[in-house]
Amino acid sequence: MDVIGLGIAALGVAIGLGLIGYSALQAMSRQPEAISKLQVAMLIALAFVELVFLLTVFVGAGNLKTQAPTAPAAQSAPAGQ
Repeated sequence: MDVIGLGIAALGVAIGLGLIGYSALQAMSRQPEAISKLQVAMLIALAFVELVFLLTVFVGAGNLKTQAPTAPAAQSAPAGQ
């Protein structure tokens, strides 16, 4: 189930990065004189989104390693057999 959560996190990051890039390009096309300021803000936003995803991956991978699969309990024969 944790693997599904990591996949959903990756999907969310991909959508977020796309929206950040889309919005930055729209702003740059509207105000070409502010490109340098917009690029800095865009790169900082991209870095934060990537950081959150990387933390999610590392924490999720750590949780996957610590959760050992449990074997089913051995059934003992009833007394008297």
